[in-house]
Amino acid sequence: MRALHVSAAGEQPVLGDLPTPEAGEGTVLIRVKAAGLNPIDNILATGAMSGMIPHEYPLVVGRDAAGVVEAVGAGVDHVKVGDHVYGHILLAPPIQAGTVAEYAVLPAAGVEVVPEGLDFVTAAALPLASAAAAAAVDALGDTAGAGNVVLVNGASGGVGSYVVQLLAARQTEVVATGTAADFERLRELGAGKTVDFTAGSVTDQVLAHYTDGVDALVNLAGNTAEQIPLGAVKKGGVVSFTTMGPDEDTLAGAGLLGHKVMGHATREVTAPIAAKVADGSMRVSVAQVLDLDHAAEGLATLATGGARGKIVVAL
Repeated sequence: MRALHVSAAGEQPVLGDLPTPEAGEGTVLIRVKAAGLNPIDNILATGAMSGMIPHEYPLVVGRDAAGVVEAVGAGVDHVKVGDHVYGHILLAPPIQAGTVAEYAVLPAAGVEVVPEGLDFVTAAALPLASAAAAAAVDALGDTAGAGNVVLVNGASGGVGSYVVQLLAARQTEVVATGTAADFERLRELGAGKTVDFTAGSVTDQVLAHYTDGVDALVNLAGNTAEQIPLGAVKKGGVVSFTTMGPDEDTLAGAGLLGHKVMGHATREVTAPIAAKVADGSMRVSVAQVLDLDHAAEGLATLATGGARGKIVVAL
């Protein structure tokens, strides 16, 4: 099969032929029709997490996919051969299997049937980004509710697009950062106010409209105290973040409660969101669809932080 893979530690991803994987116990083999790209794909491809989780090579890039079931392993009874499914390869050692390939093996816990009406590209854009968004919103607790204001920093990306919608569905007033080119789309997703992060300090722009600060922050961009607009949040506010920072001392100094979150894209988490997309109450924001020959270009775009919504590879 053709697959975008890293041949050995330290090498760049290349497109080439690898043996087709087989379904084992508790896994599902799919013929991939579309694979969603995520920032973690670059992290794993560079080996940046190899000190935390063992990596084995050749390592196939990608964690999200949608396609047709080719085979199921022992113990899998919720999908069958021929089903149209989407899913995610959960982080578990060793890191080697991936989805930017003609075939992929996914753990059954991350696989679900595609709801009627969704195409493969849309389904492939769902798993990790929607799961991370759900975790980020849930971490805010009751602060993510009617009458409160939440700033979403990094709202224009794949995860941010889901966060804005999940907050808006709770009648939360959403302040979303992006560029002027993102504003219309962010408002359509449910943002009540938009802030151009290229036009100056996000904190200053937010405080110009909310002098006491917002109630909470979902931080999806920036890793340092200088890059994260903590000053826009009122004392006693809540911060959830998918990025490296802020650390506990920085949060405590600002009088804030913080929660580091990760997306766990099991089918129990992703299925309710997929159902909302299927019934039209949520949207999947796909910015770019590439073919397999150009999949590496999508990784490059993610590496620059320039993605405006999800990037999907269609096979």
